[in-house]
Amino acid sequence: MTSKVENILQHYFGYQTFRPGQAETINHVLHTKNTLAVMPTGSGKSLCYQIPALAMEGTAIIISPLISLMKDQVDALIANGIRATYINSSISATLQQERLQKIADGKFKFVYVAPERFESSFFVNIIKSIRLSLVAFDEAHCISQWGHDFRPSYRSIVPTLKQLHNIPSFVALTATATKEVIADIQDLLHINDQCVIKTGFERKNLSFHLVKGKDKETYIRSFLKERKDESGIIYTATRKQADTLYSQLENAGYAVQKYHAGMPEFERKEAQSAFIHDEQTIMIATNAFGMGIDKSNVRYVIHYAMPMNIESYYQEAGRAGRDGEPSDCILLFSPQDIQLQKFLIEQSEMDEPMKQNEYRKLQAMINYCHTHNCLTTFIVNYFSDLSSEHSCNRCSNCQNEGEKTDITEEAQMILSCVKRMGENFGVGMTAKVLRGSKDKKLIAFNMHKLSTYGILSSYTEKELTEWIHFLIAEQILSTVEGKYPTLKLNKNSVAVLKGNRKVWMQTAPIPSNEEVDFHEGLFANLRNLRKSVADDKNVPPYVIFSDATLRDLCRYFPTSKDEILQIKGIGERKYEQYGELFMQVIQDFKKEHPEIKPKVQITNTHRPIRKKTTSESTHDGPSHIVSYKMFQSGKSIKDIATIRAMTEQTIEGHLFKAFQDGYPLLWDIFFNEEEEDVILTKHEQLEEKRLKPLKESLPEAYSYRKIKAVLVKNKLM
Repeated sequence: MTSKVENILQHYFGYQTFRPGQAETINHVLHTKNTLAVMPTGSGKSLCYQIPALAMEGTAIIISPLISLMKDQVDALIANGIRATYINSSISATLQQERLQKIADGKFKFVYVAPERFESSFFVNIIKSIRLSLVAFDEAHCISQWGHDFRPSYRSIVPTLKQLHNIPSFVALTATATKEVIADIQDLLHINDQCVIKTGFERKNLSFHLVKGKDKETYIRSFLKERKDESGIIYTATRKQADTLYSQLENAGYAVQKYHAGMPEFERKEAQSAFIHDEQTIMIATNAFGMGIDKSNVRYVIHYAMPMNIESYYQEAGRAGRDGEPSDCILLFSPQDIQLQKFLIEQSEMDEPMKQNEYRKLQAMINYCHTHNCLTTFIVNYFSDLSSEHSCNRCSNCQNEGEKTDITEEAQMILSCVKRMGENFGVGMTAKVLRGSKDKKLIAFNMHKLSTYGILSSYTEKELTEWIHFLIAEQILSTVEGKYPTLKLNKNSVAVLKGNRKVWMQTAPIPSNEEVDFHEGLFANLRNLRKSVADDKNVPPYVIFSDATLRDLCRYFPTSKDEILQIKGIGERKYEQYGELFMQVIQDFKKEHPEIKPKVQITNTHRPIRKKTTSESTHDGPSHIVSYKMFQSGKSIKDIATIRAMTEQTIEGHLFKAFQDGYPLLWDIFFNEEEEDVILTKHEQLEEKRLKPLKESLPEAYSYRKIKAVLVKNKLM
């Protein structure tokens, strides 16, 4: 990567190093190769076209189906001293003409437009006449007929663009794309396999949680009570749900807005503006809200009901934590959600093949809601078409410390019933047979004469339905796809029926707040200052500084230009505008609280040794390396935890993470050879490769730390 590109990264955007995939994508674009970047939300996709465009001559045209996003991105570029504009239906005809003339005169480095703009021959002729650096397709999955948010109008402009001979290259960017979508985009934009950059779909700052069997309104109130100062989105499946929940929370005194397609446009705009500008902290909305919302400090996304597919869910949940800070994604599931989504598919205007495709996607979403394996891995495997058993150690399934129940015997009864029903019926009918229902349809099929009829009558139909869905999610049962999927046995079914495989169920915990390593009092002061500055400039607060940047300021207390320029997200341009203002608040806080010291000292190297937000990959001294170096210098885990105001478990995790990053550890401190052999032997014997069952199978002297150390050393965790 050239020094020019690195200087642009540091000067305009305040970063010292590239995140995974950015440098490779930028390099392809600089060499005028059509490129597709599939990178998680919050991984810095916009820099993949902004940096090469700044390094090249000409104007970059950014095509986006999201009018709501354009102004935010243009505001952010202007805040960094970069000439940018947008043209869409939200501005007057007079203003459009003024901007078009400036585009023709080459006054802008970036021009954001909606796909429909290319229906104007006047606009196309202007684009033909100027020098272009690149054309970028944002939210590129929308141009694919296999995408979950396909926009025919977006796809239809591609032939027009291909006729323009002054486009050096196309760059397409998306966060969610299955293999079919990727192949479709490649074919449409002539992108070689070598120019498809995929950095994985996992977002390591997000923790996924499934909540079942709880009253949804009660849960939300309890959750908001604990997270009252944080910004979040609550998605509902219908307008009625959004209206009802909005009224309940507003009457309870929460700073809440609502957004759905049934509201007048001006009300939707006001609600969105209030949320983006941090005037209201909670947004209750249908899926009509959120596409293109660049608000970086959303700390949680709650789904009041199960979405139709994993693509939609991951995109909506992914609006949390765009700044890379830890955030929660919570899905409140009830069995009625399935029937609602089936109804919505059936009522749609899709043809039959498309409906069958949607039923297939819905089944994957249902499986997600019933799996007891890692939720993050389930999602990643869905997009990458792999079968990894990696555990994120963040989701509700991985963190589960609740009781596990052995339901092997019940599972065998369910599987036997499916077999005796000829593998020709679905979940509902099977549950009725097991329960011993008097349903007329069941009697008509003579199901009441089966040996498995009423065999699980002590359980409710709801419980039995839940168990059957769980068996499907765990691939112990298979389904034949369609509006009414039928159940089929598979090789895993046979293993359970023969007694060669156990079946366990467990309950999920409620997510709790992360331990903070910054001064919350100073953070509140800086957030208030940011809001004041943003209001004065009429831009969203995150355009000034992200929450991640504010938290770093509250970790290190920079007091000079050199020090504050080492904070992530503060380049020369941002320092010129806001640096001294924010440092003054830090100075005042220190005077008022002389007893409070920075959590971590700023070093004299390129960047402070800072806590690594889990979505990043840098070489600047992340938090786990700080702990590692202290450990290597002779300090105990307990001492490091005390010094750094963290838990021993956190420090322990830091050390293991450092080893996984290639740093050596002296394992004799944690265990001896005999203990290692015992742990590995038990691990091999266990069918459930989880910490709790492994701990329970070992003598009491074998601590969780000892067990984890063995697993980490042997790459089993």
